[in-house]
Amino acid sequence: MVRRFLEYSLRRNRAVKLVWMDGDGMKSGGVRVVRLGETDFDYLPARGKTPRTMRVADVLSAAYARGDDGGLEPEDGREAD
Repeated sequence: MVRRFLEYSLRRNRAVKLVWMDGDGMKSGGVRVVRLGETDFDYLPARGKTPRTMRVADVLSAAYARGDDGGLEPEDGREAD
């Protein structure tokens, strides 16, 4: 399920909220995925401009970011039928 949220963020260029394990313990925050590989992904933190890399296995949970209901409106901006 985590991978679906990462793919959503990458395809829609939208932030998602993640909870992950770090060397110091559990962390959470909003991220926007810019590259998704088999075992890791690159992301932009909500409050940063420098891309970072994280292993997919380190992500414990994922959800839509605040204010995003995961609507599937067309990517080109047209209204859905």
